[in-house]
Amino acid sequence: MIILQVIFWISIFLILYSYVLFPALLQVLARGKSPGEERFSPDELPHVSVLIAAFNEQETIERKIESTLNGTYPADRLEILVGSDASTDGTNRILEKLKQQESRIRLFFFNRRTGKPGVINRLAGESRGEILVITDANVIPDSQALAAMVGIFKNPEVGLVDSRMIHTRVRKDGISLQERFYISREVKIKHHESLIWGTMMGPFGGCYAVRKSLYRPVPDNFLVDDFFINMTVLKQGFRCISNMDAKVYEDVSNSLGEEFRRKKRISAGNFQNLARFGLLLFSPMPGVAFCFFSHKVIRWLVPFLVMLSLGASIGLAKDSTFYLILLLLQLLVLLLPLIDLFLRKIKIHSLTLRFISHFVVMNIALLAGFFRYIGGIQNNVWQPTKRNQV
Repeated sequence: MIILQVIFWISIFLILYSYVLFPALLQVLARGKSPGEERFSPDELPHVSVLIAAFNEQETIERKIESTLNGTYPADRLEILVGSDASTDGTNRILEKLKQQESRIRLFFFNRRTGKPGVINRLAGESRGEILVITDANVIPDSQALAAMVGIFKNPEVGLVDSRMIHTRVRKDGISLQERFYISREVKIKHHESLIWGTMMGPFGGCYAVRKSLYRPVPDNFLVDDFFINMTVLKQGFRCISNMDAKVYEDVSNSLGEEFRRKKRISAGNFQNLARFGLLLFSPMPGVAFCFFSHKVIRWLVPFLVMLSLGASIGLAKDSTFYLILLLLQLLVLLLPLIDLFLRKIKIHSLTLRFISHFVVMNIALLAGFFRYIGGIQNNVWQPTKRNQV
């Protein structure tokens, strides 16, 4: 009986700690702190290589490249390398047209699907810049974004800089509002980690910069390349920070099915990274172990903590009305996605219900990703997430 109670309350505490208490603690510790980073002047900015892995991005690739070229970064210190990963739409034709107009564009065409990490590894090897900016084809940078990110590298302790992701085209009929809330909260948490220790736990992947000297090739079949690159930088003793002044824009996903697929993939990659970087849980570098465990590892284990608390509740419910009520509440929460789905069918949208059901479904995706990891990951090719789909 006591053992079951301990299991139940520890499980509940860890869930609350990672999602509520840890962010609150960071907010307190970050109070009064400012980035205070010395920055390159425009004349000092180093040569930058922008790396873009593209697969069937005909809708966005031209705008992406033009917005990058038309920013404030010095033209003579900027090159764009695009790897088309066996695209089958009009992406290659658009790239060829842009290449004829702009000598700073370098193109690499892959005859068979390679996956984003493989494409980025190739582009990094071909790049000439001191700083690599790794960015997705559907992420549009503000005119100042590149200069804002790269300027911070004047501090020799900084190894990686993330941009500030701003999501657009939010709708009420799907999950885009919930996704924007979740991502905005993550932006704040990572910014606080950055301010306090310089130990940001992974960029968002849409647009970030890393010193080429610190870049390590992403292993074959790795799914979450941005977190791998971030952790290799921390492992080498350099700081990973976010820059809230480097603004980039992306349409937020609105389809629960699309986001489930994406989160499942990310989850499998998370467990790959946990196996690879588990020893950083004992890192002597201030903040690394604490943030890794509190922000990432516990969250990746939340589905298992939910199952432990549910199992403990079942064992305790037969002798306690209190735990019976808690068990029923847990079961109700787990059923909320089905209730939300039914209400959506009849055009009823409850924001509160949608937030809870979104949390539940994303943790189911985490669990599904774990089983994909256990089953073995055979390739890392990806399909771009469809944006603003119902």
